[in-house]
Amino acid sequence: MAPISPFARRAQLTGNRIRERRLVLGLKQAALADAVGISASYLNLIEHNRRRIGGKLLLALARALMVEPAQLSEGADATLYDALQSAARDQPAGYGAVPETDRIDEMAGRFPGWVALIAEQQKRIAALEALVEGLRDRIGHDPVLAESMHEVLSTVAAIRSTADILVREPDLDAVWRGRFHRNLHEEAERLSTRATALIRHFEPEAAGASERGASTPIESVEAMFEASDHHFPEIEVHGQAAIATVLARTPGMEDPATRALGERWLLAYAADAARLPLPVMRPAAEAARYDPAILLGLGQGDVALVLRRLATLPRHEGLGDGPPAYGLAVCDGSGALIFRRRLTAFSIPRFGAGCPLWPLYRALGRPGQPEAALIEMPQGALFRAWAVSQPAGQTGFGEAPVMQAVMLVTPVPAGPASAPRPSAIAAGPGCHLCARTGCPARR
Repeated sequence: MAPISPFARRAQLTGNRIRERRLVLGLKQAALADAVGISASYLNLIEHNRRRIGGKLLLALARALMVEPAQLSEGADATLYDALQSAARDQPAGYGAVPETDRIDEMAGRFPGWVALIAEQQKRIAALEALVEGLRDRIGHDPVLAESMHEVLSTVAAIRSTADILVREPDLDAVWRGRFHRNLHEEAERLSTRATALIRHFEPEAAGASERGASTPIESVEAMFEASDHHFPEIEVHGQAAIATVLARTPGMEDPATRALGERWLLAYAADAARLPLPVMRPAAEAARYDPAILLGLGQGDVALVLRRLATLPRHEGLGDGPPAYGLAVCDGSGALIFRRRLTAFSIPRFGAGCPLWPLYRALGRPGQPEAALIEMPQGALFRAWAVSQPAGQTGFGEAPVMQAVMLVTPVPAGPASAPRPSAIAAGPGCHLCARTGCPARR
């Protein structure tokens, strides 16, 4: 027997929603039945989901209950169902309560307000977890932090050594004692300076940066791309001429290094938009249901161009199917990540390298050959990934090309619980953050 679709299950709960709305308004069953021209017994069957309704009767009930017909027939938005599924799937290990995932549709149909609240909380939890992962990654790989911590610890060791000499040698010559006191003062000043710089590194408000914590040039430029959802309409229309406008309206671009990096990334964006314009890319992607394998011909041999353009498609403002959520990772020939579009539940490190098992790195060993794979993250979420490695620049005739690898990632929708789980690469966000202890590729 084929499983019932979520839409069909929502439709089955129309009666529950009619009853809940009637009780909220304080209407008697007989009064509502009389208002729409049916018997109270028939309305009772409807409210217990024993009669399916539609057409004029549904419109009449919606009018009498002062709601939109869709609110009775469909209930909560489909995104609320996805949020509850995500909350159930991502609950901490060892959590005592077992959520009844088979009754999500019933809960969303009867209590849409509570479901909306849970959905917003789940969204905030996911955002905070992504922020924590980013901070952990930053602490582990940030070169500025590593250097500052080394200097702070070295200064502390020098102060401790000097203080130890002064305590253990009470008969020191006055001249030498003065020198040690001066050393203590100088080291304390140095420690204060280093500690203040370290605090500024983690408190971007002091430098006027964004609330997200962007303080380095790469973080500020990433914040600019994320604020625009990686899509710049002005550049799509006017090309490179619009870059100055985008930079001028973006906070944090006053710093010369940040502005130079932002301009370089936006120039790359404009070049991609000129080679594969949005009026060509968007209808082709919609027709292909956003399958990169079908769209490879659009790039005329440049697979990386197609992957990058898919990650910049705008979201639909109205109803209908739009592009899926995409993550993007770009690395150079050394494996260091130089550009990324973050994706919930698929952590892409800001510094250093990602998971060695990603197709991104496999593609580096097979230049020009597109790679596709399913990736299973430690928490169980499945993602589909496409990757390719291509020359990004040439130093001269007879010289080795400068290689660059691109990987596009999108989540795989959850199937029926009874469906067999597809074979996937057991990977993670990178060894520093990965929970897999028995991985042969772990550093």
